[in-house]
Amino acid sequence: MAFIRHLRSAAPATAVSAGFLAVLIGVTSSVAVVFTAAKAAGATSAELTSWVFALGIGMGVTCIGLSLRYRAPVVTAWSTPGAALLATGLQGVTMAQAVGAFLLSAVLIVISGVTGWFERIMNRIPVPLASALLAGVLLQFGTELFTQMERNGVIAVPMFLAYLAGRRWFPRYAVVGALAVGVAATAWQGSWKLDGFELALAEPSFVRPEFDWQVLIGVGLPLFAVTMASQNLPGVAVLRNAGYSTPISPILTWTGTVNTVLAPLGCFGLNLAAITAAICSGEAAHPDPRKRYIAGVWTGVFYLLVGLFGGTVGWLLTAMPPALVLGIAGIGLLGTIAGSLTSALRDDRLREPAVVTLLATASGFTLFGIGSTFWGLLAGVLTLAVGDIARRRAARTDERPRSTSLKTETETQIETETETAAESTKSR
Repeated sequence: MAFIRHLRSAAPATAVSAGFLAVLIGVTSSVAVVFTAAKAAGATSAELTSWVFALGIGMGVTCIGLSLRYRAPVVTAWSTPGAALLATGLQGVTMAQAVGAFLLSAVLIVISGVTGWFERIMNRIPVPLASALLAGVLLQFGTELFTQMERNGVIAVPMFLAYLAGRRWFPRYAVVGALAVGVAATAWQGSWKLDGFELALAEPSFVRPEFDWQVLIGVGLPLFAVTMASQNLPGVAVLRNAGYSTPISPILTWTGTVNTVLAPLGCFGLNLAAITAAICSGEAAHPDPRKRYIAGVWTGVFYLLVGLFGGTVGWLLTAMPPALVLGIAGIGLLGTIAGSLTSALRDDRLREPAVVTLLATASGFTLFGIGSTFWGLLAGVLTLAVGDIARRRAARTDERPRSTSLKTETETQIETETETAAESTKSR
């Protein structure tokens, strides 16, 4: 009995399922982009497997270590915008030169953590704007659930109905129930691509870095900027929105350090996760916020499996039907989206800046290779600054007539008293 209680405490079903969903969604949604980036640098099949190995091990170690250290669901991920940038930026670049760019980006992240400048900036951002930023990031996943109902209703509709039934009769396992129904529906439909299965451990492939200044400037610096603005920024917003005051600078230092160590094996970018972190920091992961870090730990465990069985797990995850992945992502994030919107719109003074942040972030707007998360937050901050200036100006304008009116009334009273005194003197 004691063993069973200990097992339930260390591996509650909701936390384990949240960790599994985080890895499932995180990998399947962008693994194709990572493969494209590796092939752009001329990666061999062995080097491609090594990339998956290095990224999986890096994310697993940081998720487990940081979640246990800070007792918060600190979930890391590879830089998906960074991978998209590499898919075009690594054309004509050797793998050794690409590794040099990875190292530059990782070292800059370490410097950001050691100096603390990034955390100081994040601490100045109002909570409603951070919540709006998170809602904007997650909104497309929520709407995609209903888009899939039109495209593949045989899968998406039963999943949504199973989720609603779960909310009514077994709320803690509603998302798990929806996933089970989705797996059954896709299996019945026959939409799994199970050809070419082979179980094998991944083998790391070391690449000696080369530092070409053109590649460092053209790839390394943009990779750092995109990772910080498009990944770490919303990642911090997730933690803050969930109520965790986890120090950010040490986390950046550790993710950057692990990234530096694993870069020669193909780890191009480690950062705080946003979408998958939202799954692990919500109520569905654990009813007690103090124990949601367990979901972060289990996310790390599953990421370690992804790394150890790089080729096999990568194949398995890409074999999953897109409707299943997108549907469970939308269902798993419904509660987080609702909480983010509530927090974003609570303050009257910050409501308009929050709405601007939400819309700009959800638009997917990209400029200079930097995604909409950065520009959405910038638009919200500018809206807030302009609104504060307008309010201060209006306040000063309201004060002037009042002071003028008081002065006029005083002068009028003096004139009246003077006239009264003069008339009194004349009458004498």
